[in-house]
Amino acid sequence: MTDDIFEPHLGKIGNRGSGSRRYAHQVLAAINQAGGRRGSRSRYTGSRTGRGGTMAAVLASRDRYASYRARRVIVKARIVKLAGKGLDSAHAHLRYIQREGVSRDGEHGEIYGPDREQPNGKDFLERSAGDRHQFRFIVAPEDGREYESLESFTRRLMHQMEQDLGTRLDWVAVDHYNTGHPHTHIMVRGVDDMGQGLKIAPSYISNGIRERAAELVCLDLGPRTDREIEMGLNAEMDADRLTSLDRQLIKMKENEKGISPFFVNDAARQTLLAGRLKHLERLGLAEERRPSQWHIDDDLEPTLRRMGERGDIIKTMHREMTERNIARSPADYDIYVPTVPGTKPIVGRVIARGLSDELNDRHYLVVDSADGRALYIDMGRGSATEPTPEGCIVRVTPKSLQPRKVDRTVAEVAAANGGRYNIDLHLKHDQRATYEYAETHVRRLEAIHRSTNAISREPDGTWIISHDHLDRAREYERLQAKRMPVIIEKLSSLSLEQQIGAHGATWLDRQLVSGDFEPTQDSNFGHEVRDALRQRQNFLIEQGLAQQEQNDVIYRSNLFSTLRRREVSRMGGQLSKELGLPFAETLPGETIDGTLRKTVELASGKFALVEKSREFTLVPWRPVLEDQIGKQISGIMRTDGISWTIGRKRGLGIGM
Repeated sequence: MTDDIFEPHLGKIGNRGSGSRRYAHQVLAAINQAGGRRGSRSRYTGSRTGRGGTMAAVLASRDRYASYRARRVIVKARIVKLAGKGLDSAHAHLRYIQREGVSRDGEHGEIYGPDREQPNGKDFLERSAGDRHQFRFIVAPEDGREYESLESFTRRLMHQMEQDLGTRLDWVAVDHYNTGHPHTHIMVRGVDDMGQGLKIAPSYISNGIRERAAELVCLDLGPRTDREIEMGLNAEMDADRLTSLDRQLIKMKENEKGISPFFVNDAARQTLLAGRLKHLERLGLAEERRPSQWHIDDDLEPTLRRMGERGDIIKTMHREMTERNIARSPADYDIYVPTVPGTKPIVGRVIARGLSDELNDRHYLVVDSADGRALYIDMGRGSATEPTPEGCIVRVTPKSLQPRKVDRTVAEVAAANGGRYNIDLHLKHDQRATYEYAETHVRRLEAIHRSTNAISREPDGTWIISHDHLDRAREYERLQAKRMPVIIEKLSSLSLEQQIGAHGATWLDRQLVSGDFEPTQDSNFGHEVRDALRQRQNFLIEQGLAQQEQNDVIYRSNLFSTLRRREVSRMGGQLSKELGLPFAETLPGETIDGTLRKTVELASGKFALVEKSREFTLVPWRPVLEDQIGKQISGIMRTDGISWTIGRKRGLGIGM
């Protein structure tokens, strides 16, 4: 054994070199890296990488067959920032999950928390006022129907999460039973038990919570039996969606030049994989290039995911139609895809409206279209769309992805002013423009800035507009289309049957007078529209509002105003008894000054009820009044609309 050979490096006394540190400093640095503090017996909390990461790794490394025996649970998660208007969003979300019709008896959802005492949602939100973020989860056990109540299950899950994360959690939850799969909405504050920001490891959010939930369901209902597992895997062989067999094939592709079911040392699994490959071959997603040597399509996973989504959509449509006793051939089912070039607007009757993604508030419509199809329409965020009751008539238009006229005007003004834009430069560039008109351009720039942060603004309010501004506006429209892919315009709140004998100006009247609407198919809804138009025409003739002249029907020139005035007068009489105030019709040139009380849906459209000092009136509704209910408004009635002044002291004039 020889001694280690070393060479001393001589230098000045006390000089430890530029890269060295005292040993005590190195120890302190190691403690800090581990999350500890000098003089304390603190432990690693995962505050930097996120709590629960280690536990998620342990859960993921368990028996590879455990996933087959486990009861499946779907967990959807979202982290919501509470800065700015985030707390308003939290208020809205809490009201949403407690809405009427979600409990087993069709009542409002009942909120609960860690304790037996019913928590106060308002108190929970007040405690959340200073939080930076909030966690929102949807937990849906596949066998949730077996539970009489999900409350006990949710409490045990949250207790287990507290143990995994090493901190107490402040949370509230609401159970929903209004779908075929009972599920629970959970809101968790983004702070730990010390009041510090809570960061949960992404792996625990994506896998750990689901594994813990599945464990609890297995404890309650028992693991899946061999028979259940076998039946499930056999069903996967011919499924037109992504399955566990496909995931195994994808892993095999990553490790081998070709795929063979005989790579698996299990006769039953070999049979399953061979059957699955044969089905994928029929779908054009796999090819047997040599005996028992397969190659699968590079886009296998996204293609099967899309097929699975389509299958789920068709099932949803079939369920909605069956519940309403509407007979349609499966060949009539279709999905409205607004992103495909050449997709045209459609007019139809709303059959159903539902939730496709509760966590992100995405809704869908099932519409009986005038072209004979039953269409599934992803309408995006439901909160941004007005109510569309069953039976109402709507027009659905794809969201435009092109820059608007306002974007081109901004680019034009900026190009003439060295890439700068503000209201003064706009008015100087176009002397015909008004200040209010230029303000709409500023609001557009603010919207793009909030969404994409692609436009900068100087302290004096001047916007710096780049040469590719139209491309940035196009990108903004693309992002908006993801949130709201279509524009839903409610043409009538009344069904066809209600419109036939209505005393107001209806959608059917507009079609009769214009003659523009022509159903492309004389079947299903298209046939019903043709029949309703004939009946409405006869009704107008009976009322003296139209007359038959040989083969033509001539409508009175003041048809719409006459119908609208009759209906408003009739409704005014009914409301007068309820309010105890006389009704007064507002004529062109008169001033409207009062409090906006509510809206009234009539056959002629939506009207605003304005209460004056001694009487009330009904005037056409405009979107500008949306946030003014209960407030003072004033305006002047004109033949082409109303010039509104919102609030007595604000002095904001809006001509509508």
